[in-house]
Amino acid sequence: MVDVILGLQWGDEGKGKIVDFFAPRYDIIARFQGGPNAGHTLYVNDKKVVLHQIPSGIFHDKTTNLIGNGVVLDPITFKKECESVASFGVDYKKNLLISQRAHLIIPTHRALDKASEVSKGNEKIGSTLKGIGPAYMDKTGRNGLRVGDLLDKNFTTQYIRLRLKHQKLLDGLNFHEDISDWEEEFFEALEFMRQFKIVNGEYYINNKISEGKKVLAEGAQGSMLDVDFGTFPFVTSSNTISAGVCTGLGVAPQQIRDVIGVSKAYCTRVGSGPFPTELNDPTGEELRKTGSEFGATTGRPRRCGWIDLVALKFACMINGVTKIVMTKADVLDAFEELKVCTAYNIDGESTDEIPFQMNRVNIEPQLQTFAGWKTDTTSLKNYNNLPQRMIEYVEFINKYLKVNITYISNGPGRDQLVENV
Repeated sequence: MVDVILGLQWGDEGKGKIVDFFAPRYDIIARFQGGPNAGHTLYVNDKKVVLHQIPSGIFHDKTTNLIGNGVVLDPITFKKECESVASFGVDYKKNLLISQRAHLIIPTHRALDKASEVSKGNEKIGSTLKGIGPAYMDKTGRNGLRVGDLLDKNFTTQYIRLRLKHQKLLDGLNFHEDISDWEEEFFEALEFMRQFKIVNGEYYINNKISEGKKVLAEGAQGSMLDVDFGTFPFVTSSNTISAGVCTGLGVAPQQIRDVIGVSKAYCTRVGSGPFPTELNDPTGEELRKTGSEFGATTGRPRRCGWIDLVALKFACMINGVTKIVMTKADVLDAFEELKVCTAYNIDGESTDEIPFQMNRVNIEPQLQTFAGWKTDTTSLKNYNNLPQRMIEYVEFINKYLKVNITYISNGPGRDQLVENV
């Protein structure tokens, strides 16, 4: 049995805390796509920790954590992340496994990412410059190096061949950057990685499922950044939706049970790309300030706006969402009024469907106004004790989406989660 937790917006929905909350109910937590562009924020012993590649169940002693084949793994970031986890007293080697089919990000991938973004000028897509896109391009181009290759005596030869290929591309882009420091760190990190259990991930996870073990698949980024269904070309390079679980872990579709979608009570986006409900005004600034909306991976200020139910319903549809977790609901506590996007006006016509190419049309969001609840909800534990106006806000969203919000996060702490039964 596999349950899935994934983002329903443009990432940064607060998935890390939610996975951490659910982790004790599962035997295995598995990342199925993405790479170090993810930033899953947890609070452990009241200390903030951001995980980029390691699954968010790492702080639970009885939970095994698997980095699946769909992930692109940066050894340098991985080593630093393990050292951060160790500072909390966690023996990460004991319960952290890596699929041998996961692709590696090498230093020239990062250089190519930067060169590509620089070459786009004003058409930048807002890349995190972590080498994700070039690594996935080598995967689909059948050139990439995989974690299992580390165990091959000819690994260095394979690495040099790929680096030379990349260097020709960089020369063609007239991009020159000294990567010697990155390369030294890279090979140190490879030695570090060789200490871990490198497993045949698809056999491992299917054997565990057949033994009756419970698996939680952890997504990175958000559904609106999916390479097929997101706001192309302003997307990530992987399938962030529930279908990506099958290809990113090697499990069959019928093994998937619940798809738990995570959405903020409003919307944010980092980097470029269409954002129909964006607020470029004092209200947007207030959302950013109150919600501390700065990227966990990049530190960039997030663009902020009202919740977009057109996009959210689309995300629920393509993922087959069975439950929704609404995060950062407490950020709305101080607002006099709230707005919700229920349709798009495009060229004078109203629609509740996502257009093929958002950035080629002028979208005017049709907004419905709600009175704010003006109450501090951060200490509330019971759904029935929430302010009536907050309950009305949640129930309107439930009715529109035809999927229920079953948990409401009202603060960053592990215990700040209200169940709606």
